[in-house]
Amino acid sequence: MSNFGKLSTDGGQNLGQNPFAALKSDGLPNTPAPAGAGARSTPGAAPPAVAPAKNRGRVDILRETGGRGGKTVTVVTGFTGIGLPEKEQLAKKMRAACGCGGTVKDGQIEIQGDQRETVARILSEAGFRPVFAGG
Repeated sequence: MSNFGKLSTDGGQNLGQNPFAALKSDGLPNTPAPAGAGARSTPGAAPPAVAPAKNRGRVDILRETGGRGGKTVTVVTGFTGIGLPEKEQLAKKMRAACGCGGTVKDGQIEIQGDQRETVARILSEAGFRPVFAGG
């Protein structure tokens, strides 16, 4: 048997030059203490969590059954200043939280079933002002 092409994995070899050996830490800022490592917040300091913008506009939450074979669908309309990728991301969160299907169609989010309360909570967390409209 030949050992041609096999590398030793015993860890005894020196890999040669260390590319980081010449780097110096002079002039670099100190690293902050990790969370929970005894670092205490000072009175009057800003909280570390950044809250999302709370005024992203009003969105209407509708419950529709017409034209869907009697099935109930929750529809979210009235988005302003929000692109399709963000709508798809919101729809994905809603589908996961509700445990049901849904889609983005014609600029509005459709979630299967009567899921208005869960959808309203997710939209509030995202900074929108959900309003229940219709029946």
